[in-house]
Amino acid sequence: MPDFPWGPGVATGIGSLPGADIAEAQRIVLGELPGLPHLAELPARGPGSDMIGRSAGFLVELPVQLYAGRWQIAARPGQDLRRTADLLERDLDQLTEQADGYAGPLKIQAAGPWTLAASLDLPIGGRMLRDPGAVRDLTDSLAEGLRRHVADVRKRVPGATVLLQLDEPSLPTVLAGRVPTESGLSAYREVDGPDAASRLRTVVEAVDAPVIVHCCAPQVPLQVVRDARAAAVALDLSLVKDLDPLGEAIEAGLGIFAGAAPALPTGARPPDSKQIAERVGTLWRRLGFPAARLPEQVVITPACGLAGAPPAHVRALLKACTEAGRRIAEV
Repeated sequence: MPDFPWGPGVATGIGSLPGADIAEAQRIVLGELPGLPHLAELPARGPGSDMIGRSAGFLVELPVQLYAGRWQIAARPGQDLRRTADLLERDLDQLTEQADGYAGPLKIQAAGPWTLAASLDLPIGGRMLRDPGAVRDLTDSLAEGLRRHVADVRKRVPGATVLLQLDEPSLPTVLAGRVPTESGLSAYREVDGPDAASRLRTVVEAVDAPVIVHCCAPQVPLQVVRDARAAAVALDLSLVKDLDPLGEAIEAGLGIFAGAAPALPTGARPPDSKQIAERVGTLWRRLGFPAARLPEQVVITPACGLAGAPPAHVRALLKACTEAGRRIAEV
C-alpha cells in the first residue's frame, strides 16, 4: 500500500463555503479541519469566484471573458480576468496570513480539463469540447497554470504539503456523450476512457503534487481516475451503487475522499460524527479490507461543496467530519 500524503483519520472539505467573507471562511476551515485544511472558495461573490471562472483564471496564454453570462475564450485579457485574479489573490493572502506556521497537508482546488472543456465556449460558438485540438491546448494551458499555482501556494505556506483537487463534475457526461450542444437538440461526441485519462494525466504529471480527482456525480469513472495516476478520488458515497470498481480501486492503492455526510441539513438534528464514521466503516467492512487500512487510505468529507448550506450547519458539519475521522482512527 502506498504512503498517503495525509495523516491517519483526517477530514477535509470539498472547497466551497457560503457567504462572501473570505477571512471568516478560511478561519472556519483552519479551525474545524486541522488535519487537512483547504483553500476556501466563495462562489456567492459572483463571476470570477464561480468554479469555471476561477479555474479558467489559471489558464496560461488562453484568456477568457464573460459573454451573455457564460465564460468564453477571449482574444486578450480584460476586466473579467482581472477581477478573477484579484479575488484569487485576496483568498491566497488570507490563506498566507492565517496558515502562518502551519505544517501538514493543505488542499487547493480547480476544475479539471474535461469540466472546463464542457463549460467554456469557443469564440466561434460551441463548447471547447467539440474540438479535440482545443481540448489539448486547454489541457496544456491548465497544466502549466496549476503548476505555477501549486508552486505559489508552496512558497506562501512553506510547511505545507500541497495537494491539488481537480473538480470534474462533468466527467461522466463527457464520457457518455451527454453534454448538450448550444441548441440543446444534440450532444457532443463521447470521449473514450483512455483519452479522458490521458488529458487528466497531463495535469497530474505537470503539477508536482498529489492530485485528487473529485466528482460528486453518479457513475464516477474510477478506472479513468486510476489511469490518470491520481493519488485519490473524492466521491459522494450515497451515489455509489456498484461496489466492485470501488473495491478494485482501493485494492490498487487509490486514496478515497469519502463524501459521507450530506452537504445540506437533513432535519433539526446537527450532523452526527458517530453516524458518519459508521457509514464509512460499514462500507469498508462490506468491501472486506483490513480495519487498519481504513484511517490511512480514507479521508472523511461532506458529500459535496457547501456553498448552499446554512453557515451554522457548515461549522457543525466540518466539526462532525473531523470527529468522525478520529473515530475511524480509534477502531
